[in-house]
Amino acid sequence: MKVIRSEQHRLHFPRGELFGGELVRPFECPERWDIIVDRLRVRGYDDFADPGELDLSLVQRVHAPDFIEFLQTAWDDWVAADYKGDAIAMVVPARRMRQKAPRFIDGKLGYYCMAIETAITQGTWQAARSAAACAVTAQRRVAEDGVAFALCRPPGHHAASDLYGGYCFLNNAAIAAEGFIEDGARRVAILDVDFHHGNGTQDIFYQRDDVLFLSLHGQPEDAFPHFLGYADETGAGRGEGFNVNYPMPPGTPYAVWGAALDDACRRIAAYAPDALVVSLGVDTFENDPISFFKLTSDDFSRYGDRIGRLRLPTLFVMEGGYAVSEIGVNTVNVLDAFQGA
Repeated sequence: MKVIRSEQHRLHFPRGELFGGELVRPFECPERWDIIVDRLRVRGYDDFADPGELDLSLVQRVHAPDFIEFLQTAWDDWVAADYKGDAIAMVVPARRMRQKAPRFIDGKLGYYCMAIETAITQGTWQAARSAAACAVTAQRRVAEDGVAFALCRPPGHHAASDLYGGYCFLNNAAIAAEGFIEDGARRVAILDVDFHHGNGTQDIFYQRDDVLFLSLHGQPEDAFPHFLGYADETGAGRGEGFNVNYPMPPGTPYAVWGAALDDACRRIAAYAPDALVVSLGVDTFENDPISFFKLTSDDFSRYGDRIGRLRLPTLFVMEGGYAVSEIGVNTVNVLDAFQGA
């Protein structure tokens, strides 16, 4: 399996994030990437490659032009305002406020963010761009090999058409799905197995029928991002019926989670996509520090096998997973079982 990764991910690492009322070391950190790479090598994965150049015209099919421009210029605007720390939103357009982009960087940050735990640093744009390039490069490898793994950092599934947050800036999985369509696919399925709802991916494809989006996640009453991910969100217009959410409560074990996956896989098979994108978050693990499902490391092998039995051209795109010592084992268990299916 070809693994596309970039050392440029290290350019993004904020000094801290707000969690439980405290400024803590970010859970989304560079060693996540290092531990996955180490485990890949232990398991015999040695076909690593750097990404190619990212075609911004493909990104513009997913994200709004003003949002892309904001990401490119936010750090320079922050520095020009003589601010010293990382760029963090402090005010957001809440209910009954005007939804209009301000000129000053304080307002811009709030306008374009969906969660203020996510900071922008000097290297954020370059790191986000390299992550998207990993996804697109891996997507093109699927045509040759049938499967590829994009080890993206920062992750992407919370990034909407014009919003960043949840550690995400560009939606890597959505950009890759657009890449498949640009290359001739008529239908693409995106299966999001991250603990958190892929609100950004849902937002991007909600009114389309050429991309089927399915997300297994913690129910929004209890889990980030809270304001999307309910079961009654099924798409709109041409997209009606092509958005499927499986919200599940605290303490969900694999027996329940796996049943949801079985249903999702049946829907994917019926849709008969030309390609499958898996938003691979392994924060469903029982010891993950910011999640509440109870999957074991063996369960990741079980569901890798289930996805593999779909027999589809498949792209894995790395999303979350924050139990740092186990993230490598759990990620590679999915990939190993997929290939052995």
